[in-house]
Amino acid sequence: MGRFLARTLWQRLLLLVFISVIALEMGGSADLLAYLRPGEPVVLMGPTGTPTEIPRGENVVLAGGGLGNAVLFSIGRALRAAGSKVIYFAGYKQMSDRYRIEDIEASSDVVVWCCDEPPGFAPRRPQDRSFVGNIVQGMRAYASGALGTQPIAFSATDRIIAIGSDSMMAAVAEARHGVLTQYLKPSHVAIGSINSPMQCMMKEICAQCLQPHVDPQTGKTSYVFSCFNQDQPLDQVDFGALAQRLAQNGVQEKLTALWIWRCLNQLPPERKAA
Repeated sequence: MGRFLARTLWQRLLLLVFISVIALEMGGSADLLAYLRPGEPVVLMGPTGTPTEIPRGENVVLAGGGLGNAVLFSIGRALRAAGSKVIYFAGYKQMSDRYRIEDIEASSDVVVWCCDEPPGFAPRRPQDRSFVGNIVQGMRAYASGALGTQPIAFSATDRIIAIGSDSMMAAVAEARHGVLTQYLKPSHVAIGSINSPMQCMMKEICAQCLQPHVDPQTGKTSYVFSCFNQDQPLDQVDFGALAQRLAQNGVQEKLTALWIWRCLNQLPPERKAA
């Protein structure tokens, strides 16, 4: 009985965790968040998934595109706490897209700020760099020495973790066997957080998140549920199939956004969000 009570108490203590949420302002659902008030309860549905592997004592490159940076700065902090060195390539389409600058700096030993829009970002720390262009171009510029001295050598990279749009992760996957090949160890590991469409949030039930993998050695195709583990080997992910899956709900998402927009505009002025 005593062991049962101790286990129950420990399980309750495990529920006392803090969760941070960053919402992307797109579609209709995110517009509803502006109507939340402090103290209102919020129910979060999965996927709970599998935790990102945090290696000890490695040199890790983080490649974050847009909203992907909201996930990577927590991973970067965990990596540094585990004794790994972090080069963080933070990519944005526009200069107005950047957020949580302090968190990104705290999660990295070196940041390379990449932005498609000139003049680009001015680094705030002496070890950081800036590049006008996309992440792959920024990686090549840093690795080749075009951005000056490398506080951490790109050639020492043991692991790459990419989180962003499917096209951005596909570009990183391809570049590793192209323009970046000469700057990387053949033995490095490359992981992408695969943003498959999801529906049931119950792990391996509805198959909305089913993602095909192609073995680069044999060409054999296999399938995984991204809700169970979003972190997948970049060399195996079928990015063409992923792009098709992500587009399949486009019409429904647009209709939902229009309906929510119409409903919100019917609210009396005193009910509208500030």
